Amino acid sequence: MYKTQAEALEFLQGFLDQVSETPDDREVVLCVPFTILSTLSRNLHGSRIQVGAQNVHWEPAGAYTGEISAPMLTELNVRYVVVGHSERRQYFGETDATVNLRLKAAQQYGLTPILCVGETKQQRDAGQAEAVIATQLEKDLVDVDQQKLVIAYEPIWAIGTGDTCEAGEANRIIGMIRSKLSNPRVTIQYGGSVKPNNVDEIMAQPEIDGALVGGASLEPQDFSRIVNYH
Repeated sequence: MYKTQAEALEFLQGFLDQVSETPDDREVVLCVPFTILSTLSRNLHGSRIQVGAQNVHWEPAGAYTGEISAPMLTELNVRYVVVGHSERRQYFGETDATVNLRLKAAQQYGLTPILCVGETKQQRDAGQAEAVIATQLEKDLVDVDQQKLVIAYEPIWAIGTGDTCEAGEANRIIGMIRSKLSNPRVTIQYGGSVKPNNVDEIMAQPEIDGALVGGASLEPQDFSRIVNYH
């Protein structure tokens, strides 16, 4: 929940020039608050940067005050949507059942969902990380098309804490996630305190296809350095 429309435009001014030389095989997606979607959609039209939303409701319309539907997003040329982010699960009552509904609704209307999975500190300390994530995947992906899907592994204990999951461990968990999928070619990202000073090591891991970036995406210099990882 960052940036007004004016602040978003200021961000773009500082960001676009710095990604003009980014390799073509790297996809850049800005997943922004609902109030900024139309502004970004207009200003990024024709550019290489895609626009994503941070949530989507499972019904196309209805008495769901405060929610946003997939048709409302696609009208704004939104291509991606984050589903099941740990903060939605932690603070707003998101469950694996509602995550599954949102995933299917997104795909039904042509959006590519970015499914977030990950364990808490308590679950990791108890040796339950793999079991927790496997259960999330099993429940979240019922009747979901794995050809039109991105998955982000975000260890909840590493989000916003500055406590990054060690790159080799993130690679191991993402390999485990891949082994649970019917489509092993799904793009799987790592998310959790990704920063300019650790992105190169993270992206050097063979199982990690990308990064879901939080706080470090708020500054054009930091985010462009992450996009332009070596």
